[in-house]
Amino acid sequence: MTKTTELKGSSFTLSALHLIDGDIKKASDHLKEKIELAPNFFASAPVVIDISNAGKDINFEQLKVAIVDAGMIPVGISGCKEQALQNQAKSAGFAIMNAARTVKENTAAESTEAEPSSQPVQGRESALIIRTPVRSGQQIYAKNRDLIILNHVSAGAEIIADGCIHIYGTLRGRALAGANGDLEATIFCQNLQSELISVAGNYWLSDNIQDEFWGKGVVISITDNTLSIEHLAL
Repeated sequence: MTKTTELKGSSFTLSALHLIDGDIKKASDHLKEKIELAPNFFASAPVVIDISNAGKDINFEQLKVAIVDAGMIPVGISGCKEQALQNQAKSAGFAIMNAARTVKENTAAESTEAEPSSQPVQGRESALIIRTPVRSGQQIYAKNRDLIILNHVSAGAEIIADGCIHIYGTLRGRALAGANGDLEATIFCQNLQSELISVAGNYWLSDNIQDEFWGKGVVISITDNTLSIEHLAL
């Protein structure tokens, strides 16, 4: 008998929206802000909704419509332990997803923008400098400027800049440079172990990164409208 289909397990990187208080409009507005930051990446991207802190009064049909209206594609619900809620979510067309691990610091719905460590140079914004580790669940956005991370970026963390990104520790989370479409933006990284890298909406998941660059110092940029990577000269 000829095999026509085959079902296999696989691994994909999905964005997760943490529904903090059950406010669907607030969640929808947050997604719209994310898409405005990096439309080439987030528009029509799949998203999982974590409802572990949202309470029990959730209109899943309304939630689904709001996410689609925001411009993303809802694929599943996580943090849903009660059978009644699971049944409601399934009826609305959501898959029930179980997280592989618990994120201790749940700040994914809030952007963190620290004060810059230096005065701006005349004519342009100074770089946003972060000296502490960027932990799982955190998001840092450097609007209209470069972002410099002097520490590690944990898996599950997200760093975004309209300009270039410099990471002097290990990058395990997501890094999105040129979020406003700047094709000249570049990512400089001392140790690349990233879940996702993106420049001006062009992105690679970890599976797309060649072994020769994994765990190494790299420079990631756009060449001929395509994402390119090379070793960082030491």
